[in-house]
Amino acid sequence: MPNPQAELVIILDFGGQYTQLIARRVRECRVYCEIMPYSTPVEALRARRPRGIILSGGPSSVYEEGAPVLPAAFFETGIPVLGICYGMQLMAHLLGGNVAAAAHREYGRTLLEVLADGDLFAGVARRTEVWMSHGDKVAAPPPGFVVTARTEAAPVAAMADPARRLYAVQFHPEVAHTPEGKKMLENFLYRVCGCTGAWTMGSFLQAAVAEVRATIGAGRAICALSGGVDSAVAAALVHRAIGDRLTSVFVNHGLLRQGEPESVQEAFRHLGIPLVYVEAKERFLQKLAGVADPEAKRKIIGTEFIRVFEEEARRLGGADFLVQGTLYPDVVESGTATAAKIKSHHNVGGLPEDLQFKLVEPLRWLFKDEVRELGKELGLPEEIVWRQPFPGPGLAVRILGPVTEEKLALLRAADAIVTEEVKRAGLDRQVWQYFAVLPDIRSVGVMGDARTYAHAIAVRAVESQDGMTADWARLPYAVLERIATRIVREVPGVNRVVYDITSKPPATIEWE
Repeated sequence: MPNPQAELVIILDFGGQYTQLIARRVRECRVYCEIMPYSTPVEALRARRPRGIILSGGPSSVYEEGAPVLPAAFFETGIPVLGICYGMQLMAHLLGGNVAAAAHREYGRTLLEVLADGDLFAGVARRTEVWMSHGDKVAAPPPGFVVTARTEAAPVAAMADPARRLYAVQFHPEVAHTPEGKKMLENFLYRVCGCTGAWTMGSFLQAAVAEVRATIGAGRAICALSGGVDSAVAAALVHRAIGDRLTSVFVNHGLLRQGEPESVQEAFRHLGIPLVYVEAKERFLQKLAGVADPEAKRKIIGTEFIRVFEEEARRLGGADFLVQGTLYPDVVESGTATAAKIKSHHNVGGLPEDLQFKLVEPLRWLFKDEVRELGKELGLPEEIVWRQPFPGPGLAVRILGPVTEEKLALLRAADAIVTEEVKRAGLDRQVWQYFAVLPDIRSVGVMGDARTYAHAIAVRAVESQDGMTADWARLPYAVLERIATRIVREVPGVNRVVYDITSKPPATIEWE
């Protein structure tokens, strides 16, 4: 059976905000890719036998002290390379070109004039809109390179050395604001790197089932079921591989949304997957009592989850493997060698060091939209495939400050109203994620003739393709008005509703 991951393209990360978006676009072209630190040794890169390498953008200048660099031998490997933004400047700088500080930072949409269609611009209009975001610019290309495109502010907006299969662009082909950017990436992947497009969720499913069978062998596994789409798809995939030797364990830690324990049990009965329900609310709330720090909350919940699973595994006859629905963004967000740590993910950074299981994470190379496609391949019902993303630590990371029964009840009620009104407006498939947050603040209000000093609720709704970047959702005013009116009227202890209009970056989707 062919391995859909055999056709590998490596993306070297120089700290750019769009690095994960490059990866998504490459996957959309049906080519498997991985993000690796720019400091990865050349021999380690060669050992992976990639079809091509993409150099990401980044915030540095090639002239800054301590700026990310590559060894001279990198460009002598014969592997096709595409440099994007900082990746282009670095390529030019290392190979003898001239990189100059731009008089003005070029940021936003601009018109690109294609001078030579060649490989990268085959089938692309001679004049096309692109998205720029840079300070330095290439003033003159290195020896052996030709200028293939320009803009009014950048005389070298793209360059190529076809003999060495080295290509570079100053703009960002991966963003939606570059309409023909995907075509340019396809040209690099197919025309230059010789990829054939083996990466599909159908091919991944076959390979993943085979890998799970090889990993677990004749052993038994339990699945850490949260009720979200990730763990549901992971459970369905592993169940297809090993059948009833998988038991899904659903722990009600008391931090779930309204009606969620019941809906999860019903969904898994429908799928025919063995499910063990564990009521552990008191246990988790005792551990979380008085804990305000978000990292501490995540670690406590992660550790306690594993302890519950270990107890259930012993009771069930000793499972050796723990299945988790860890995704690629979880791995990236938990920190790589080059990325600043954002927050430990429950599925990655919240595990105790003395873990008693061998971890099986069949989805750890997938983005969220790929997981939904895989769920369809597995025949999961739509209500599971399109279920809202929900963090493993649940409502604990949507309550700022210590978690209490009173706060949980208040947030559940407010969150249910947000969900009802977004669905009522027919926006539930258009908005990536929508939920309520309980900040650790109170504010003054007037209800009736009396002064109040009560909680505020923050409403968060974002649009995204994969959770790596997100824009705040422009919900209609009428929907926001209904949400705010109902929450203040129906949820005791709340006198104010605010709407979070921050994108990711700079904020994360969750508040903690």
